[in-house]
Amino acid sequence: MERSDARPRRVIVVTDGDGVAARALSIAAKRTGCSLLRQSRGNPTRLSGVELVRCIQAAPSDPVILMLDDNGDPHEAAGESALRVLDAHPAVEIAAILAVASHTKGVRGTAVDFSVDRRGRRVDSAVDKDGYPTRSHVIAGDTLDALQGVDVPLIVGIGDIGKMGGCDAPGRGAPVTTSAVEWVLMELYWRAGNRHLHPVQRPPTTRTTQPHTMR
Repeated sequence: MERSDARPRRVIVVTDGDGVAARALSIAAKRTGCSLLRQSRGNPTRLSGVELVRCIQAAPSDPVILMLDDNGDPHEAAGESALRVLDAHPAVEIAAILAVASHTKGVRGTAVDFSVDRRGRRVDSAVDKDGYPTRSHVIAGDTLDALQGVDVPLIVGIGDIGKMGGCDAPGRGAPVTTSAVEWVLMELYWRAGNRHLHPVQRPPTTRTTQPHTMR
């Protein structure tokens, strides 16, 4: 995935930023050829939107995985403020959101295009914090209400990254997170018309995950 300075940098925003999530995303980024913006780690997000844009522009390759976190604050906090800056900046294209479920109270949540469950499988509904499918298409999380005003082409739900009862532990290779990033890349390639291309050079990571026949 070559970098082109003439075009906006493509970004996959992940609505989680704690240490365990950062470790899981580091593994997923290496296995899928993405760049992980480690400076975006924080619980809550420490860098401003402008600072994050500078870091994105310096990343070695696209897409760039970026972490945003509000640390359970149901009101608009640092992660959501940074997201609005990124959405409005001409040098950044938010290609997808990996929406992380939480048990935060008093939030509206956001609708997902699909989710990845605790076994790394694509499901049509939202999922809860433990990665179990729900009966709703709306996923609840502390940084997700800001998505109501952001035009993002793809929103994919996932449980608590790096956790999910040990299913996604970094020590096990973060298989659910890796699978989720693969599904995101595959869907983006499909939507771009590259129906015969796979965005990664390896089969899906989790043994339970099978290639999905896209629409």
